[in-house]
Amino acid sequence: MLVHTVYFWLKSDLTAAQREAFAAALASLRGIPMEAFYTGRPAALPARPVVDATFDHAITCVFADIAAHNVYQTHPLHLAFLAQCKTWWTRVQIYDAN
Repeated sequence: MLVHTVYFWLKSDLTAAQREAFAAALASLRGIPMEAFYTGRPAALPARPVVDATFDHAITCVFADIAAHNVYQTHPLHLAFLAQCKTWWTRVQIYDAN
């Protein structure tokens, strides 16, 4: 099992339409074969010193193994997402765990 979690910080000058297009492009990644897929924004919880809620969007993808993760990396939907959206963020942070 491999858990792939990605946090995105978007540029502050994106239009509302670009932000909606980003969220839709993230959701399109559900079409890639994987065990589970989750997407969301920072939860509306009380602030705590150990929680970083400065990101705009996050995804968590669960893969059966590293080979499945590698398929995801080169999948046409993932490549299309990158081509469409890579200029819209200022930072991406990825955590992979197994």
